[in-house]
Amino acid sequence: MNTIGNTFRLTTFGESHGAAVGGTIDGCPAGLLLDEAFIISELTRRRLGDQPSTLTTSRSEPDQVEWLSGVFQGKTLGTPLTFIVRNQDCRSSDYDALRTCYRPGHADYTTQQKYGYRDHRGGGRSSGRETVARVVAGSVAKQLLKREGVTITASSQQHLVSCIIKGVHAGLGDPIFDRLNARLAFAVMSIPSAMSFSMGETPDCYKLDSFNFPDAWCAYGEGENLTATNHCGGVQGGISNGMPIIFHVGFHPPVTNPDGMICRQEDGSLEKVAPHGRHDAEHFQRLPVIVESMAAITLADLYKF
Repeated sequence: MNTIGNTFRLTTFGESHGAAVGGTIDGCPAGLLLDEAFIISELTRRRLGDQPSTLTTSRSEPDQVEWLSGVFQGKTLGTPLTFIVRNQDCRSSDYDALRTCYRPGHADYTTQQKYGYRDHRGGGRSSGRETVARVVAGSVAKQLLKREGVTITASSQQHLVSCIIKGVHAGLGDPIFDRLNARLAFAVMSIPSAMSFSMGETPDCYKLDSFNFPDAWCAYGEGENLTATNHCGGVQGGISNGMPIIFHVGFHPPVTNPDGMICRQEDGSLEKVAPHGRHDAEHFQRLPVIVESMAAITLADLYKF
């Protein structure tokens, strides 16, 4: 599936070295004045600004959004919002050595096994380049949620991204299979390199005992003052309780070794291959805005605009 959501629904398309990446957003109401400056700023956050860094890939993409449908005179029409972001700085020949081999820790082998054919250039569809479309859609979702008083803020610490959502009223989400925490986990665990998910004001709240984990009620408390602690992360029984929604996502580090990698060849043999192409040496600072975007898309799908 390349689609997430039911009411506010995003479908993404494109590969790392294809002509463009992009998406179609269904379910955005009419009359939203798109804040283009905000969308650009969110894409800049994902790109870590316009200054060169020794930690991120030297691939330089302007990330200019082109709206193909659903917008007129800067406002949404209520019809499908389709957009593309063209890839303009590809060096596909750098990946020729990967035509017949599979890198460790990447999706090369599994993609080949599933489809019998793959785009070896820069990881193809499995590349982090696809997250550009998520950030664009997340920017739209954030603008809708802002009208409801909802804010989403994420920050990274080593291999962990923590996210706090404020302004969500009590009663959002459903018990059993459509739990709000399950929906959030489903969304953020779809981000490339995501490995773990937990709820609560600290990543290891689940380690507390049965006497200390329950959040004590505050007398006459409401909203963000409902309970004295927030070990549940603002969700109980799959439904928001009005407290800040807090979750944490763990990510694995970049898996491209600049000194070369022992790759599996198509015949099963092993061979050390130099990692041509451009890769992040550290990607954790890119992740907060992507996590925020997936949380925003999830919440926008649950709100009734």
